[in-house]
Amino acid sequence: MTRYRNPAAVLGKQPATNRTSALLVAAAAAMGIPAQADAQEADVLTIDQLLAIESVVSGSPAWSPDGTSILFQSSLSGGLVTLSPDGGFPTRVPIEMGSSGHFLASQMPGWSPQGNWISYVSDKGGSSEIWIWSTRDGSEVQLTNLGGRINSMTWSPDERSIAFAGDRYGNYDIWTVEVDTRRVRRVSNEKHYEVFPTWTPDSRRILYVRLDDAWEDHDVIEVAPDGSGARTVLQDRDFFDYGAGSTFGYPQVSPDGGQVLFRSHRSGWINYWIAPIEGGEPRPVAAADADQSSAVWSPDGRSIAYIENHNGHHDLRVVSSDGGKPRVLASPDGGVASSPSWSPDSRAIAYLKADLVTPQDLHVVSVESGESRQLTFSMPAGNLADRLVLPEKVHYPSTDGYSIPAYLYRPVGVPAGGRAPGILWIHGGPTSQFNDTFQQHVQFFAQRGYAVLLPNIRGSSGYGKDFADANNGCWGHCDLEDVLAGADFLKAQPGVDPDRIGLTGTSYGGIMGMYAAAFAPDAFRAIIPGSGYSDWVHFYRSENELRHVQLLEHELGPFETSQDVWRNSSAIYEIDKVSTPIFLVHGEGRYPGSDQSEIFARALENHYKPFEYTTYPNENYYVRGKANRRQLLLDMLDFFGRFLKDEMVDAGERMK
Repeated sequence: MTRYRNPAAVLGKQPATNRTSALLVAAAAAMGIPAQADAQEADVLTIDQLLAIESVVSGSPAWSPDGTSILFQSSLSGGLVTLSPDGGFPTRVPIEMGSSGHFLASQMPGWSPQGNWISYVSDKGGSSEIWIWSTRDGSEVQLTNLGGRINSMTWSPDERSIAFAGDRYGNYDIWTVEVDTRRVRRVSNEKHYEVFPTWTPDSRRILYVRLDDAWEDHDVIEVAPDGSGARTVLQDRDFFDYGAGSTFGYPQVSPDGGQVLFRSHRSGWINYWIAPIEGGEPRPVAAADADQSSAVWSPDGRSIAYIENHNGHHDLRVVSSDGGKPRVLASPDGGVASSPSWSPDSRAIAYLKADLVTPQDLHVVSVESGESRQLTFSMPAGNLADRLVLPEKVHYPSTDGYSIPAYLYRPVGVPAGGRAPGILWIHGGPTSQFNDTFQQHVQFFAQRGYAVLLPNIRGSSGYGKDFADANNGCWGHCDLEDVLAGADFLKAQPGVDPDRIGLTGTSYGGIMGMYAAAFAPDAFRAIIPGSGYSDWVHFYRSENELRHVQLLEHELGPFETSQDVWRNSSAIYEIDKVSTPIFLVHGEGRYPGSDQSEIFARALENHYKPFEYTTYPNENYYVRGKANRRQLLLDMLDFFGRFLKDEMVDAGERMK
């Protein structure tokens, strides 16, 4: 029997609202299924304890020009705070931040070069504009009034102007705004996206990134602030930029003005390269078979700090700007370092650190000694980290000779001789990655007696370009083989019931859930696709959201010449083969939304397939709000409990 948790969302009779857990318990009782307690054992964290584990630091830290404080956004204040690099209690910056105005945009808070202002992007005036707040008298000024979106900005070193990328006329162009007069000038005017501007040290030239139509090729352009004298500094090819420039990032000019630091995929790994600003062959900064990110020049120009990723472990490294062997400055044990920011004297670096059982916190490390100290403490009291599951990093074999890296969470509370159900959890992207970070939702299920496997299947980032491209043209087929191999690996683990394996994930993880239901029927006992997409042909002809279309055409081919590939990677066209119980979940009410789960639900209904479906209000397509995430976890626990922890013996027989 089809059980609608939110029939209005499917049948279109009234605005959708998700049911409460009380209704779920009542429905379960009506079906003769005992209600599950959230957490009863002393060592098992309640859902509210788990949801309380979150970082007090968001965004990237920024060291003040005088070296006395570090600026960052904080969930504690709901805005900006500063903190002494020696530690202590943070000072709130009295700014009403508003929001960035778009779900993809950042507010980009930062210091002006002399520390007289803090700049940020906010929609509190009605549209996304640049605001500055005076550190001297607390006054606030709205600098721009363009009415578009802003995706990147940088102060001129003389503190007179800000260069930024804005899309007032439909494409991102480079603009400048003068701080004293608020005069705005359009610097570039091309049909291509022109983004991520930065300045030469003398404030006389601007460098920015021009993307091609496919967002795969990047040209770094140098131009005068009045738009004259444009020339190409360097070109980089075959580096798909899902973030419309943010993957490539800012071209960073060295403090002496002679070189440009940039990110490239040209070696087969995402590494940093340096090129002479006047032209010439680029050279790698610190060549490695690993992806690198967040590189930044030291203020004295002698060093470059960056992050390097090895199988989900991210360490902070420093290398001489002249080349040589890099030095690992901070290597969190089972964790990640991120977002380095140099002190003005080049003697220390502020960075964020997180690990598998704790959220990220702000740290400062001495460049000379390597001694690091923690400045913020996000973990709630109660020794919660000691009660979390520390996953194992494993590999398992798949088809085509691939060895798939994964995180294995062993279940809590399984009695000796007992067997636990298992869940495969697939990340979004698909070009993304599970890292050595705290996974709140996964811990919720591991704490409640589920073995959980998080694989980085082919198509994931962090393992080289060949691996990232390995699912191009075969979404839902070649990468599904890695998911099925992961299920076999999980089934073979001691204490795991091979007949009770579920699958879930969000975004591409939700898509993979739909793929598994349609292309590998009976492989899983229950599937929860979160915010998935089921019909790419319909998507192209209806939603047609730009960055997703760019991704699809990069990985599946241009729609007009590759419709058969798009259709072959759409689960909805094999809906008749579905035999696994499915629970579709997503958010609704805010941009961007999607009808992709709804049309999948309608197709299931038309084919008399069992499924459940609920939406969560006041969200975009993805469920982000804390109250909704809480309800979502309870709903998922209920569904998996009924299908993976039920007493039926014959349900798994046909999967053997």
